[in-house]
Amino acid sequence: MLSPVTLESWLKRQRSVVDEVTGPVKRIIDTVRKGGDEALRDLTREFDKISPDSLAVSTREIQEAYEQVQKPVIEALVAAKSRISSFHALQKEKDLWLSSSDPGITLGVLSTPLSRIGMYVPGGRASYSSTVLMAAIPAKIAGVPEICCCTPPPIHPLTLVALDIAGVSEIYRVGGAQAIAAMAYGTGSINEVEKIVGPGNVYVTAAKMMVRDVVEIDFPAGPSEIAIVADSSARPDFIAADIIAQSEHDPKAASVLVTPDENLALQTSDAIRQMVSSRPRETIIREALSHSGYIITRDLDHAMEVANAIAPEHLEIQVTDPMAILLKSKNAGSIFIGPYAPVACGDYATGTNHILPTAGHAKIFSGLNVSHFCKRSTVQILTREGLDRIGDLVELLADAEGLHAHADSVRIRR
Repeated sequence: MLSPVTLESWLKRQRSVVDEVTGPVKRIIDTVRKGGDEALRDLTREFDKISPDSLAVSTREIQEAYEQVQKPVIEALVAAKSRISSFHALQKEKDLWLSSSDPGITLGVLSTPLSRIGMYVPGGRASYSSTVLMAAIPAKIAGVPEICCCTPPPIHPLTLVALDIAGVSEIYRVGGAQAIAAMAYGTGSINEVEKIVGPGNVYVTAAKMMVRDVVEIDFPAGPSEIAIVADSSARPDFIAADIIAQSEHDPKAASVLVTPDENLALQTSDAIRQMVSSRPRETIIREALSHSGYIITRDLDHAMEVANAIAPEHLEIQVTDPMAILLKSKNAGSIFIGPYAPVACGDYATGTNHILPTAGHAKIFSGLNVSHFCKRSTVQILTREGLDRIGDLVELLADAEGLHAHADSVRIRR
């Protein structure tokens, strides 16, 4: 069920996933730019087989959604919101901090929230109510006043309930690359945003990367992936369960086991074979497994080198002494330590964010957090004493660069 793969083939696959859909996604973006709302309706009929009367979701629809969701599930969403909020509140910076190391010179940073952001919530194959919380809560904590959400129709009642719990009332039944284009360029019904966040399939990810010339994005986020670094102490059935869980996201999801123990890899493959046939989303899982695999390494140090090269969205470390190698991890979206820390816990309830960079982008991006929704302006306050303290330095360097008016702007004050 799991086949051996090489690091080189894995990295090549990461690079090629988005490239495969570049042409179709560009055509969708151009169609939305030119056609606005009418183009969105046409694309929704084409891709989602639905003809919406209104792109916007009404307050009444949100209220009715509560009647279709069981009370324990609603309570679970509220509990998850509390845990996610608590963790992300720790990330909130001061609105303004100032420090004075020299007489007459005070420096600092002013942090201000973005004015309007767009969040994409996947749909279709499942209800991603947890993604709603992951996208909206850090934006709310940052102080973003306007949040709009696009999600494919038909919208699951659980998603609408989660949006209401998260405090998002501007909701549009638009999915795919067309939703990203709508939030980036505006369409009439949907006003353009300053930043787009949230995971999606390969089309959504490609669209986010293509609109970066007009709108900020969080990072490429999708399709989902996991790398598991394990030794002989790990349980094959635990690893198999985590790989299957990752595989049920998307046919293009990918999982890789990195281990010095070939016997563990073979046992895990057998466990997957025994477990997969009983899963409701078996077809999706099997397709994802077809491009998953395992890599045999010399030792655990080599395994961590491989993991860093992959830079996975999720990294599980299931070894005898995980803390001994944790600090060797340099590139990973989110790290799960020990046999009792499956990715699913981070997806829903630990409080960390599950919107994470994929396809090797964890080498340069961090997972979604409060700082993604803030801008920082440096502040300097100078008195006459402070200006005199650095005036000679400024004048000398400005004159040396040939920017004499810069130097004169200091001289005139002295």
